[in-house]
Amino acid sequence: MAEQDVQSPPDPKPPSLPSLRWDEPPEGPVLVLLDQTRLPAEEVELVCTDVPALVQAIQTLAVRGAPLLGVAGAYGVALAAIRGYDVDEAVALLEGARPTAVNLGYGVRRAAAAYRAAVGGGADAGRAAAAALAEARELHREDAGASAQMAARGLELLDELLPGGGHRILTHCNSGTLVSAGEGTAFAVALAAHRAGSLRRLWVDETRPLLQGARLTAYEAARNGMAYTLLTDNAAGSLFAAGEVDAVLIGADRIAADGSVANKVGSYPLAVLAKYHHVPFIVVAPTTTVDLATPDGASIEVEQRPGKEVTEFGGGVPVAPLGTQAYNPAFDVTPPDLVTAIVTESGAVSPVTRDALTALCARSRQVTIS
Repeated sequence: MAEQDVQSPPDPKPPSLPSLRWDEPPEGPVLVLLDQTRLPAEEVELVCTDVPALVQAIQTLAVRGAPLLGVAGAYGVALAAIRGYDVDEAVALLEGARPTAVNLGYGVRRAAAAYRAAVGGGADAGRAAAAALAEARELHREDAGASAQMAARGLELLDELLPGGGHRILTHCNSGTLVSAGEGTAFAVALAAHRAGSLRRLWVDETRPLLQGARLTAYEAARNGMAYTLLTDNAAGSLFAAGEVDAVLIGADRIAADGSVANKVGSYPLAVLAKYHHVPFIVVAPTTTVDLATPDGASIEVEQRPGKEVTEFGGGVPVAPLGTQAYNPAFDVTPPDLVTAIVTESGAVSPVTRDALTALCARSRQVTIS
């Protein structure tokens, strides 16, 4: 199969603006987000002064990606506490913003627990708010560290499964620095392979209907000087059939206790294709994405997005007859028997079983918040 080479920039650069940052201007603290809905055309920051603004940013996907949503949620609790809003109300709003991504609720509950522990210990409102902010900052640091560890472990697994280098990796949606405080999850592994000289090609699914692969993953790959090629989601089958895929790497928004993986819709068909074509299907996610309280894939609540994301394109241009109903799940669920391995910052699980995941989480240093 002829590959169309992408001309990468001679001086690769990461995004000039961080995906998320806490700022304290004179008028009061704010959470500043890189608006991902505006990429790749322009890098624009979105300033959230309160929790409703942050919830809207989460729901409109201005900020997205499981690990980063956890960090954003924790900062949201701190923002509410510092600005004197009702913290319990803020927690409820933030946790309900997107139901499938488990990290969002984890980050919210973790900052809220720090706030409530300070209040219970006799701290005044200011010190309690500072405790919530300190916890959010700690989670921010931990996520960056987890990203680096996942990249190293994922590359080690790739080299073990595919000795000799020259990896041709297919990925779906976006799992790079735009979803994390570090360099990402699945994309971070591909980036590590690129830096090691073992990435031959990154195949990028465009990821309909919101094109996170085309808009975001291609944007990150180009800025890092990676060899990449964009394809429509429905072209993946022919790519497998031509023998052009050595491994599939995806992230995750929730991993159930049995190893079922909820990720951006379109992931499950890739797992089926990978199984048929004997290609490793690898999930890369922090241990905070493993939800042992969700017993299996059938128990994962799958977010349903507005139908207009399918029936319209590019900000309101209709592509279907008026009144057309659309099925638009944000995620699908891949059963564990289609997953070759789950790579986390604490280690990899293969084969993927309930006992193996439970043992992995027990070994991890994650903070458990009920």
